[in-house]
Amino acid sequence: MTDLEADLRKAVRGEVGFDVTSRALVTMDASNYRRVPLGVVAPRDADDVAAVLEVCRGHGVPVVPRGGGTSIAGQATGTGVVLDFTRHMNRVLALDPEARTAVVQPGLVLDRLQDAAAPHGLRFGPDPSTHSRCTLGGMIGNNSCGSHSVAWGTTADSVSELDVVTVRGARLRLGRGWAGAPAGLRELVDGELARLRTGFPELPRRISGYALDALLPEHRADVARSFCGSEGTLGVLTEAVVRLVEAPRARTLAVLGYADEGAAADAAAGLLVHRPLTVEGMAADLVPSAAVLPRGGAWLFVETGGSSESEARARAEEIVRAADVLDALVVTDPAGQRALWRIREDASGTATRMPDGSEAWPGWEDCAVPPQRLGAYLRDFRGLLVSHGLRGTPYGHFGDGCIHVRIDFDLLTRAGITRFRRFSEELADLVTAHGGSLSGEHGDGQARAELLPRMYGDEMVALFERAKAVWDPDDLLNPGMLVRPAPLDTNLRFSVLPREPVEVAFGYPADGGDFSAAVRRCVGVAKCRTTSATGSAVMCPSFRATGEEAHSTRGRARLLHEMLAGEAGGPVTDGWRSEEVREALDLCLSCKGCRSDCPVGVDMATYKAEFLHHHYAGRRRPAAHHSMGRLPQWLRRVDRLRLAPLVNALAAVRPLAAVAKRLGGIAAERRIPKLATETFSRWWDRRKAGGTGDLVVLWPDTFTEHLSPSVGRAAVRVLEAAGLRVALPPTVHLEQAPVGDGRTVALDPVSLLRGRGRVCCGLTYVSTGQLDRARTVLRRTLDLMAPVLETSAPVVVLEPSCAAALRTDLPELLHDDPRAARLASRVLTFAEALEQLAPGWRPPALNRPVAGQTHCHQHAVLGDAPDRRLREAAGLTGDLAGGCCGLAGNFGFEKGHFEVSRACAEEQLLPSVRQAPEDAVVLADGYSCRTQLEQLAGARGRHLAEVLAEELDRRP
Repeated sequence: MTDLEADLRKAVRGEVGFDVTSRALVTMDASNYRRVPLGVVAPRDADDVAAVLEVCRGHGVPVVPRGGGTSIAGQATGTGVVLDFTRHMNRVLALDPEARTAVVQPGLVLDRLQDAAAPHGLRFGPDPSTHSRCTLGGMIGNNSCGSHSVAWGTTADSVSELDVVTVRGARLRLGRGWAGAPAGLRELVDGELARLRTGFPELPRRISGYALDALLPEHRADVARSFCGSEGTLGVLTEAVVRLVEAPRARTLAVLGYADEGAAADAAAGLLVHRPLTVEGMAADLVPSAAVLPRGGAWLFVETGGSSESEARARAEEIVRAADVLDALVVTDPAGQRALWRIREDASGTATRMPDGSEAWPGWEDCAVPPQRLGAYLRDFRGLLVSHGLRGTPYGHFGDGCIHVRIDFDLLTRAGITRFRRFSEELADLVTAHGGSLSGEHGDGQARAELLPRMYGDEMVALFERAKAVWDPDDLLNPGMLVRPAPLDTNLRFSVLPREPVEVAFGYPADGGDFSAAVRRCVGVAKCRTTSATGSAVMCPSFRATGEEAHSTRGRARLLHEMLAGEAGGPVTDGWRSEEVREALDLCLSCKGCRSDCPVGVDMATYKAEFLHHHYAGRRRPAAHHSMGRLPQWLRRVDRLRLAPLVNALAAVRPLAAVAKRLGGIAAERRIPKLATETFSRWWDRRKAGGTGDLVVLWPDTFTEHLSPSVGRAAVRVLEAAGLRVALPPTVHLEQAPVGDGRTVALDPVSLLRGRGRVCCGLTYVSTGQLDRARTVLRRTLDLMAPVLETSAPVVVLEPSCAAALRTDLPELLHDDPRAARLASRVLTFAEALEQLAPGWRPPALNRPVAGQTHCHQHAVLGDAPDRRLREAAGLTGDLAGGCCGLAGNFGFEKGHFEVSRACAEEQLLPSVRQAPEDAVVLADGYSCRTQLEQLAGARGRHLAEVLAEELDRRP
C-alpha cells in the first residue's frame, strides 16, 4: 500500500480503490483519450471531498471529479486520484414545487431528477442524449445542453447556487452578486472589464473556455454561472440548487423532410420564431433503413408543447405550414415519438461506424456557430472533410447551430494522427471564421483546449490562466484541461493497443477479424449504465442488479481494453490470465442484449466466450463448465442408458441433490430440473408422419429434446395444422427434398441415422468458453446436416437461444466453413416459419391477454416482430416484458449467481406475471425463462407453440 493510499483510507469514509479493476474502469471516458489514475475514491459527503483534497495536496497529486464518465473531450480522466460521485453522492436532497427548485448532489443521474420532478409537472430543462446515465455534476462541469436548449437553454441557465470545495479546503456557496467568489477573483474581473465585454462570441451555444463574462456587473456577477463549464478545474462541486421548468402536458413531434442537410440547416433558424421545444437535425446516413420518416435526405425533428394534445398538434401543424419542406410527418402518439427520438439519441453511438463499417471518432463532436450561419458552415465543413480525405455525418442541434459529428480519423498510425492534428487546426480556424465556438456542448477537455488561442486570442487565454490560478493556485484540479493543456494528439487511447490482430477463435466479421477493433467499439456513451430498463430493452441486466461499473458492458469493455494494452503502461498486465477481467465478466449473463441495445453493437457475450476460451486454455475449469457446459453430452448419455427416472428420483432426495449441486458448481438455492422420461426424438419415432405440404426440418435442441419435449410435440401439431410437412434431421432422409432448381435429392439415411440426436448448436459450450469443443460439435453438426443443406428445406428452431446461436455463433465461430453460413441462413423461428411458409394459415382464436417476457436472445438477435403478429392473429393481447429473465442458460444455476439472477427476474419478468389478469396466458419461449418462472414465482410459462396446439386440440 502506497503512502497516498494509506493516508486516503485514514482520512475518508468512502471507498478507496487503488486496485487494478478500480483504476482500469476509469482510464477513459467517451473520448479518444486515456489516462491511468493512481486510484479512485468514492466520497460519501463534502467532508470526504475536503479530506481527499487535503491529502492529495499534501502529496502533490492531481484530483479529477467524475460523474457518469460520458464526457467526449477527455476531461473525465486523470493521472492522479479520480473522485467517483456516482456511488454515494447521488441523491435529490430537496425539491420545492412552489419555488421550482431542487437541491441535488453531483452524482445524481439526470433521469432520477426528472422522475422526482415529474409528479409536480416539472422537469430540468437541459436533457443531453445521455440523460439516462449522465450526472448533474458532469452536466454542470461541461455546461451540457441537449435537444431542448432552444426552449430551456444550457445547464448554466438552470443553475441557481453551487456548493464547492476548493483545492485548499475552502467551502464556498456560489451565487449572484459575487457570492462565494474566492479572494482575488473580483479584482481580476474589475481589471479586465473591456476585454470581457468584447472578447466572447454572441451565440447560444458558446461553451468553450471559462465563462468569465458571467461575472460582469450587467450579468449580476453570477459566480455560480461562471463556474459552469469549468470541467472540474476550479473547484469540486458537492451540492447544487437548480431551477426547474414547467413540463408541457402534451407534446407533438413534427418531422420535416428536406433534400439534404444543407437545406435543413438553412431552414432551422427560421423556425425559432414559432417557439418550438426542439429543432434537431440529422441526415439519411444515420437513419436506420426501417425508420418511418417523410421523404427527404435530411430531417428536422421539431417538437412542440401545449396544455393539451390538440394545442401541441396545432402548433406542430403551424410549423409544417410555415416550413418549406419536401414532406412532413406529425406524430402525436407518445410511443411513436419515443421510437423516433431513440434514433436521434443513439446517434452518438451509431455515428461511430461509417456505412461501410469503418470506425469514426469524436474529437470535433460539437462545434457551434450562430444558427443563421449553420448552412454555410456545414457546406464549408463538408469541403474541409473532402480536402483531408475524411468522412463524417453531421447531426445535432440545428436550431442552436451546434453540430455533432464523428469523423473517420486514423488514430492508429503516425500519419493518421498527423492528419488528425492538421484537420483540427484548420477546423478551429473555420469555426472561428464563422463566429463560432470550438465547443457548443461537451466542453474543451484535451480535444480542443490547445486550440482556444485560435478562438479567443492569446490575451484572453492568458486571462483564463489567471482565473485558474485564483481558484486553484496549486494546479491540482484536472490539470491539462482548459489552460496549459496537453497536446490534442497525446494520450490517445488507441496508442497502447496491439498493432497486429491477436489470435482469436471467433471471426469478428464486422471488425475485420480483429479483436482489438471489436473492443474499440465501446466508445463510452454508457447506454448500458441505465438504472432501469425501458420498453423492450435488455442491456445491461447485471449492471442494473448491482449498480457496479465493473458489471456494465462499458466496464467490461474497459477492462478488456486494458488487458489488450497490457505492459504498455496499463493496470492489467497478465493478459488473458487476468483474474480482474474474469471477475468482471463473471456476472455477464451472456444475454446478448448489448448486441442490439448498444448503439455501436458491442457483443459482450461473444467477448466473454473468447476470454474464457483463452483464460482456461490448459488449465482446470470450474465445475459448472463441466456440469452445465457439457449438458448436451450428459443428457444424451442419460437417455442412451434410460436413466432419466433414476436421475429424477435421486434429485428429489435433498441430501443427494445437495451433494450433486456442490460437486457440479450449482447454486444451492436452485432445484435440479426434471428430465423427460421420453425424449422428443423417441416420441417422434413412434408417431405416424403427418402433413403433405412444404418440408421443414424441426431442430431437436437439447432443451426441447430432454427437458421440455412437450414444446416439440406442440410445434409439430401446429406446423402440420398449417399444412407443413415436418421432419427431424435424423429422419429427414425419408423424404425426396427439392434442391431449389427443380431437381430433388435423396437424403442418405446412413449418415443421418448414425448421428441421431447429435445435432447441436453448441450453445452451452460457447457460453462457457469451451470453443474448441464447440467447434468440434458444430463441425459434426454440419456434417450431419450436409444432406439437408443440399436441399432448400428451412430449419425451424424452437428454443430462441439455440436459434440465435445457429444464426450468429455458428458462422462467427466457423467462419472458415461456408456450410456454417448456409445453415445459419436457413434458420427460422417458430413464428417466422408460420409467417413465411404458411402465410394463408390463421391460428385459432384464443382472445386472452398475455404476460411474460420476450427472450433476450430473441430481442437481441432474432427479432420478435413475427411473434407479435402471430400473437395478434391469435387474439393474444398485450405486450411481453423486456429485460432478461436472469437465469440465462447456465448463468442463474452457477454457484454465486443466484442473487443477481433473482434481481434480474424481479426487474420486469416477475412483476409482469404477478400483475397479469387471472386469465392471462404466461408466455415464455425459452426454457430458461420457464424454469425461472417456475422456481421463483411458482408460475407455469409456456411456449407459444404449446398455447396454440392446446387450442387446436380443443377443436372438434
